[in-house]
Amino acid sequence: MNRIKTTLLLSLLTVLMVFMGSAIGGKGGMYVAFLMAAAMNVFSYWFSDKIVLKMYGAREVTAGDAPEFYRLVARLAQQAGLPMPRVYIIPDESPNAFATGRNPDHAAVAATSGILRILSAEELEGVMAHELAHVKNRDILIGTVAATFAGAISMLGNMLQWGAMFGAGRHDDEEGGGAGGLVGSLAMAIIAPLAAMLIQMAVSRSREYLADESGARICGRPLALANALRKLHTASQAMPMLAARPATAHMFIVNPLTGGGLLSLFSTHPPMEERIARLESLATRTC
Repeated sequence: MNRIKTTLLLSLLTVLMVFMGSAIGGKGGMYVAFLMAAAMNVFSYWFSDKIVLKMYGAREVTAGDAPEFYRLVARLAQQAGLPMPRVYIIPDESPNAFATGRNPDHAAVAATSGILRILSAEELEGVMAHELAHVKNRDILIGTVAATFAGAISMLGNMLQWGAMFGAGRHDDEEGGGAGGLVGSLAMAIIAPLAAMLIQMAVSRSREYLADESGARICGRPLALANALRKLHTASQAMPMLAARPATAHMFIVNPLTGGGLLSLFSTHPPMEERIARLESLATRTC
C-alpha cells in the first residue's frame, strides 16, 4: 500500500510540474528549471553520504572498534540480503540513527552514541533493521526524485512570479483582465511550490511506514522496533539533537526537530503513535 501511495504522490508531482510549465507559456522554462533541479539533486545523490556524515562528525568503526554493534549490523545485512554497509557512530547523546548512500553497494548506517546507550540489544536490532530497510527499498533514490520535482516546481513558481510582475500591465488595455491575471499567476506561484513541498513530505512519511514494516520483517521483532521508537521519541524530546538541520531531518529514524499542530503537515516523519500502532498490529498478524 505504501509503495502504491509513493507512486501516486510522485505522479502528482509530475502532473503539477507539467501544469506549472504550461502556465509559464511553454516547455522551455519547465525544461530549464528541471535540469537545474536535477543537476543539484544528482550532486546530492552522489555525494550526500559524505556530506551528511561529515556534518554530524560521524566516525567509521570496524569490528575491532565496536564489535557488538558491528556484528549486529553484519547479521542484519545478511538477513536482508544486502552487502555489508559502512558503519558509523555519531558522538551525540541524543538517541537517533540514519542510513545514507546512493545504492546498496555504497551504503552506510550511522547511530549516535546516545542510542547505543539507552536501547537494549533487541531494540537496537529493530532500529538498524529499519535503516537497512531504507537501503533495501532504495529510499534515498526515491527521496532524490521527489526533491528534484519539488525543486523544479519551486523554480517554476519563482519564474512565474517574476513573469507575472513584469508582464502585469501588458494586456490591461486590450482585455481589461490584467489585474485578475496577475493575482491568479501570483497565487499559482505561491500555492504550487507549497503543494509540491507537502507532497514531498508525504512521500517521506510513506517511506518511513514502509521502512518500519520492512525493518520489522528483517529482524523478525516488530514489538522490539515499536518499543525502540517509543523510547527514542521520549528521549529525543528530552534531549534534542542540537546539531540537527532541517535539510537532513528526514534521514533520521525519529525527527530530531520538534513541532506539532500545523507544522506536522510539513513533517518528514509520520505520527509516532501511528507508527507504533502499525508495528503492534503487524506483531499480532505475524504471531
